[in-house]
Amino acid sequence: MVTGIEQKGTNAVKKLRLERLGKGLPFMINSRELPAEQCYFEYPDGVIRLVKISTDKTDFVVLKEYSKKESSTIRNKFHLA
Repeated sequence: MVTGIEQKGTNAVKKLRLERLGKGLPFMINSRELPAEQCYFEYPDGVIRLVKISTDKTDFVVLKEYSKKESSTIRNKFHLA
């Protein structure tokens, strides 16, 4: 069961996502299922990429770019569709 505080947090993250994508910026999607230094980046064009923080920790390295269909599946998994 989702509490009121959890729902507010979820709504805030979804709002931030739309704001970032609307400004042409990527949105970071973290997942406990990924290794600690990996996450997904969702881009305004709808593409999602799996990225890893670089060894010098100043940037991200793209590990995989997902197809539109795969990107849609990831969005659905995180209830972002």
